[in-house]
Amino acid sequence: MKRTNDLPQTLIEVIRYFSDPDVALNFMAMLRWPDGPECPRCESKEYSFLRTRRVWKCKGCKKQYTVKQGSIMEDSPIGLDKWLCAIWLIANCKNGISSYEVARDLGITQKSGWFLLSRIRLAMQTGTFRKLTGEVEADETFIGGKARNMHFSKRKHLGSRDTGKIAVMGLLERHGEVTAMVVPNTKRRSLQGEVLKHVESGSRVYTDALRSYRDLDKEYIHSVINHAERYVDGLVHTNGIENFWSLLKRSIKGTYVSVEPFHLFRYLDEQTFRFNQRKVTDRDRFLQVAAAMAGRRLTYRELTGKTESDVESGTTRGEESV
Repeated sequence: MKRTNDLPQTLIEVIRYFSDPDVALNFMAMLRWPDGPECPRCESKEYSFLRTRRVWKCKGCKKQYTVKQGSIMEDSPIGLDKWLCAIWLIANCKNGISSYEVARDLGITQKSGWFLLSRIRLAMQTGTFRKLTGEVEADETFIGGKARNMHFSKRKHLGSRDTGKIAVMGLLERHGEVTAMVVPNTKRRSLQGEVLKHVESGSRVYTDALRSYRDLDKEYIHSVINHAERYVDGLVHTNGIENFWSLLKRSIKGTYVSVEPFHLFRYLDEQTFRFNQRKVTDRDRFLQVAAAMAGRRLTYRELTGKTESDVESGTTRGEESV
């Protein structure tokens, strides 16, 4: 693989650069195995390479393996050139990219495009244990439409929920990273539990006047801004996290149109990744996602939440709308 500075920096360069199957294979192999190919089964570094099929044969367990094996690309018939173009698109399109658009651009079906993007979102998960410190903004919002505006076939599955909206909480470290998660409700136990989980004790926490945030001053320096009176009071405001909500809702309403609650956390991971990496270049974001693909797996059954009866009837837990 070429030096990092020689790698493509724009989408058109990505398309040209990875159009050669050997270049794409060498790129992924060097990114995944900087010290040389390693068998994902027995971790042996003794191998022979079958050039005509672009696979390695382990001299330890005698099994063949590819660069896709043991990664989110495992068992995918889609070529590396299309995978790498899709990674560039979703990592760098500010408002996201729909499965329909990916399907048209890459020449694959919409179902394959949705499955491909969902697996890439898994690689975009941060998975860090570092807690937010310093000045932290906390806020909550709701994603989804009102039940009365839904078609009856969807509304009847909402049960006793009145609005059909899903609660989401966000925590933003000023001049730093954001953490967002789906919460069961906006009650005190849910919201304060997430603050205690993700924010270092003793930090300065800014929230609005929602009653669920009361008593945070036992662990934090808690300041409240009452939006009925003003939106900014010196350093006390939640404008940063509200900016993140605007970016998230713009991508969901404008690009994905409708996201099933079952999959909402994946779209949060996507937007969180782009927001946290907003200060790096498109190439660096692309490399971060490509490097995080190994060691993760997401099957279609896991993605759709299918049961045996679902497989027979052909139903799923829903996808994004056109």
